[in-house]
Amino acid sequence: MNNKYNGDKTRRLILETAFLEVHRSGFRATSLNDILDKTKLTKGAFYHHFKNKLTLGYALVDELLNSIIREFWLKPLETCENPIDTQIKLIQSARSIDNVLFNGCPLNNLAVEMAPIDEGFRQRLNHIYDTWITVLAGSLARGQQNGYVRKDIDTRGTAIFIVASLAGCIGITKNSQSLEMFYACSHSLSCYLELLRT
Repeated sequence: MNNKYNGDKTRRLILETAFLEVHRSGFRATSLNDILDKTKLTKGAFYHHFKNKLTLGYALVDELLNSIIREFWLKPLETCENPIDTQIKLIQSARSIDNVLFNGCPLNNLAVEMAPIDEGFRQRLNHIYDTWITVLAGSLARGQQNGYVRKDIDTRGTAIFIVASLAGCIGITKNSQSLEMFYACSHSLSCYLELLRT
């Protein structure tokens, strides 16, 4: 039991350290040595948990990134009554996450870097995007039924536009290294959301 617990802790340490390094530098630029230096672990400890760097990358998406997106962006939408108010609050909350705004959205970063060159990454990242869009579209449809959202909008198309806009807002902020870019972009997106009200 204790060995399993320690093994789980070691695996989690590798994942969390790798996630931070990949978020900062990109998957291809992050080396196994970078991760081992930060964790103070041996190569043997790494290979006990992951076959190679690629399986680590897949685990980052499946276990950490998927969970981060679900906890921050999806859970509030799954149960909300008014999706417009909830989505605007989420956008406002994102303004305080400096490491995301300056290092970029980890989902979008990996999609830009890895989806064109690795099908395993592309499928996993696409699954997260598709889940996000589906949850957001579902919340908009409930909002229509509850009288908060205009009935003439295409909920899936609108959800795709909102998710793409968020990715773009964070991407342009990363490139400019200016929070003012995010404030301006997120304000315009919030104004768009206001237009969806009944």
